[in-house]
Amino acid sequence: MSSFALATALGVVVLLASMVSVEAGLSVAILELVGGVIAGNALGLGSQPWLDFVAAFASIVLTFLAGAEVDIDQLRREWRPSIAIGLVSFAAPFLVAMAAAHWLLAWSGRASAIAGIALSTTSLAVVYAVLVE
Repeated sequence: MSSFALATALGVVVLLASMVSVEAGLSVAILELVGGVIAGNALGLGSQPWLDFVAAFASIVLTFLAGAEVDIDQLRREWRPSIAIGLVSFAAPFLVAMAAAHWLLAWSGRASAIAGIALSTTSLAVVYAVLVE
């Protein structure tokens, strides 16, 4: 698939996800992920180097935005619940993804751990995006 066709398909997915999220009252981040998975599998979309760069850059920007929105005074007052929520929002997807990859997909221990790390860090970005909305 050409770069232009891939960009067009992704643009359509983002536009549809935005429109559906407004009408349904759901988080646009979750609908974009679902739409990307459906479009990627249905249309056979693959990653290209420019898309990998955009994704890496966006993850850095998202991390920066999450840090910029932290209220330091409130974090000092409520550090225990903040740490607990952070640990659970990382550990739960990590353990579930790792267990599923190991026992359901019969992956090796190291491959399962990588899958768990990848999916748990992704879940943190989704949780942040949903909370911001």
